[in-house]
Amino acid sequence: MTASATGRSGGTSGTGGSGAGPLAIVLALGIVYVVWGSTYLGIKIMVEEMPPLQSAGARYLAGGLLLGGLLAALSGPRRLAVGRAELAGCALMGLLLPALGNGLVTVGESMGAPSGITALVIAGVPLWVVLYRVAARDNPGALTLVGVLVGLGGLAGLVGLTGFAGDLPVDALLLIVFATLCWSFGSWFQPRLRLPRDPFVVAVYEMAIGGALMLGAGVVRGESWDWAGISAGSWVAWGYLVVFGSVVAFSAYVWVLQAAPISLVATYAYVNPVVAVFLGWLVLSEPVTTVVVVSGAIVLAAVAIVVGSERRTPAPAAVRSAPGLDPARAD
Repeated sequence: MTASATGRSGGTSGTGGSGAGPLAIVLALGIVYVVWGSTYLGIKIMVEEMPPLQSAGARYLAGGLLLGGLLAALSGPRRLAVGRAELAGCALMGLLLPALGNGLVTVGESMGAPSGITALVIAGVPLWVVLYRVAARDNPGALTLVGVLVGLGGLAGLVGLTGFAGDLPVDALLLIVFATLCWSFGSWFQPRLRLPRDPFVVAVYEMAIGGALMLGAGVVRGESWDWAGISAGSWVAWGYLVVFGSVVAFSAYVWVLQAAPISLVATYAYVNPVVAVFLGWLVLSEPVTTVVVVSGAIVLAAVAIVVGSERRTPAPAAVRSAPGLDPARAD
């Protein structure tokens, strides 16, 4: 799952003024496109033989420790020093983004939600962020609201026709919708918190704290590891999510935000689901039905409308924040 890159009260801003070469920008954006899009498939493979919350928790905890160790090796341990208020802010984000956001997505996929449909539901994150803005009386433009209404209609059709009127587990789909609401709220609320100025340090603590929370929730839920029954494929998927999903792709995302216009970076919001649907069909033979194609196209078109209309409204400097985590993301 990825954080929203739109909206004056829940977004991020790229400067586009770093002087980075176009090849480096294409490479970084390609990593975000492909790796974050593939995390839904990785999760689906991982939870076939691993307990969902504990495997997701271990993934994020390991990712946080790896990134923290890398930062300490490059810049010294002092780079990771944070105050009490900053740590509390990271803890709240760790709960909303990795734990409730990605953790519940992982549980939803373990309950039978296909990876492609999961990605399409999560694509609605920018739409929910706009609704949180409306609730806070930070009213967006008319075109943005039109995009939100169209997108929510597409999401309702996707969940309703594949779940309530289809053969997919409704409880799994609704759990993923709730996870998306949590992630969207965290993305919207993050600029209002006191967080470390270094986005990589934010990522370290969010991932580590969120991972620890998921490990604890897995114990409470009664999850256990069948070590003998875990195949090499599941371990490869878990390792891929740790190294590439949590560390490499997030680092590429943070870098490209500073090197390219936000209007270009924000395109990941509607490229990732396409990658996820394709990989789910290619690797796991997940069906791509007419309902999935039409509903998904409506959702992605609506996200494109929202991203396009919001990028024309400059964000006040006071709310320009570090990016949220991969969800699946960051992801």
